[in-house]
Amino acid sequence: MTRIYHNPRCSKSRETLKLIEEQGITPEVVFYLETPVSRGKLAELVARSGLPASAFLRAKEAEAKELGISAKSDPEAILDAIAAHPRLMERPVVETEKGVALGRPPEAVKAVL
Repeated sequence: MTRIYHNPRCSKSRETLKLIEEQGITPEVVFYLETPVSRGKLAELVARSGLPASAFLRAKEAEAKELGISAKSDPEAILDAIAAHPRLMERPVVETEKGVALGRPPEAVKAVL
């Protein structure tokens, strides 16, 4: 199972999807802006990645500033904000049996493929 939480408007997300496909893998593509990730799933992705919740936050988005959420915010508040406002989720996120990785840079996902 390989799943990418994808935003086709994002160049890093497109590059990561291409990298996965070039490995001969056809991932399940989740368009997370259309099908938001649940709060529970977000917590699972963060835990499996070994990264802090702040790594999954697009802190420079206007919505984050409006909500008063930053990388220094409480991790639970960050997850709540991302669940309620999917545009705040850093992209792409790749999930496999081996783990979870952020595609920043796209090559970073090779560790879980």
